[in-house]
Amino acid sequence: MAKTIAEINEKIKKGKAVVVTAEEIIDIAKEKDIKKAAQEVDVVTTGTFGPMCSSGVLINIGHSKPRIKIEKVYLNGVPACADLAAVDIYLGATALPDDDPRNKIYPGRFNYGGGHVIEDLVAGKDIKLQATAYGTDCYPRKKLETWINIRDLNEAILFNPRNATQNYEVAVNLSDKVIYTYMGMLKPNLGNAYYCSAGQLSPLLNDPYYKTIGIGTRIFLGGGVGYVVWNGTQHNPNVPRTEEGIPKVASGTLAVMGDLKQMSPEWLRGTSITGYGADLTVGIGVPIPILNEEILRYTVVSDEEIYAPVVDYSKSYPSGSSEVLCEVSYAELKTGMITVRGKKVPAAGLSSYAKAREIAQILKEWIKRGKFLLTEPVFLLPSVDAGITFKDLKERPIE
Repeated sequence: MAKTIAEINEKIKKGKAVVVTAEEIIDIAKEKDIKKAAQEVDVVTTGTFGPMCSSGVLINIGHSKPRIKIEKVYLNGVPACADLAAVDIYLGATALPDDDPRNKIYPGRFNYGGGHVIEDLVAGKDIKLQATAYGTDCYPRKKLETWINIRDLNEAILFNPRNATQNYEVAVNLSDKVIYTYMGMLKPNLGNAYYCSAGQLSPLLNDPYYKTIGIGTRIFLGGGVGYVVWNGTQHNPNVPRTEEGIPKVASGTLAVMGDLKQMSPEWLRGTSITGYGADLTVGIGVPIPILNEEILRYTVVSDEEIYAPVVDYSKSYPSGSSEVLCEVSYAELKTGMITVRGKKVPAAGLSSYAKAREIAQILKEWIKRGKFLLTEPVFLLPSVDAGITFKDLKERPIE
């Protein structure tokens, strides 16, 4: 029997909704058949917590006296973009101070960048702002140096153009030297492997064809409430998939937005990646409404069923080659050891499964207590053979 989001929300308001995490639903489905589980369960919660470089914050600092139309701006010494309006600023997670040596001293340490500023900002710390301008008749000021705090900003909006990638590569190194990548330090001759996904808890792996997720979907974001605002950049649903629909390579992505003032530094962490750069580790949780048996069936996916491609980051990845050395399941990855070309390779995750589990549990509690209602997306994310825009999708009104 099919349900609607409106019906599920009514149950949430009355405290009668059955909400479980993406881990818990696996065992529930084993104990009961899919049909019965779909009838009983209303929402499955997911979670992921890992480095997400296509992230940033949009802030409005308010007008100074006299007014200034900012041309160049630094926050704690990190350059931000001021090419929006007079006092609107966007700071990207990977921005670096001008005097950071980068990889001139190899490998670079990247101790402080945009992601760290965002963490400091959401933590309520004072941030030093230095701005210059060329001056106009209506905005005569040419220099501004002050301290700002999130409590005093007109707006502070987390806006991340590409988060929560659906599956991802496992990085290894076939060369005879150490290499430093956004997937971490990789030892030579298959000395180690890194992966970055929550596997069976990951949001888009629990809704592989985006049957419930789209513009307007309310989510857990950075410890507060956010929304899916578009498909993320590089969203590509048309990739090889298993019979169950699980992508075998990186596929869907989410563009997300939320009020930074609601968020917490526990779920937005400035991150330094040796030899690569600065980043922001982001916590995201997406609720999956169980509207029918098909959607329930997708959420019972386990780590044993999810496979990731193993790619050489010394040659294949930087050259743009699509060569895959082999495929390994997330169950194998989480044992800490995989086999590549007949060799046992130690494996570790850049994302935190423990934190992903915590996010799914927090979101579950929010919904059970009636603090978090589900939303009907205006458009669903583009799915297989639908292209990568929303232009051909039928509009669905929010109730």
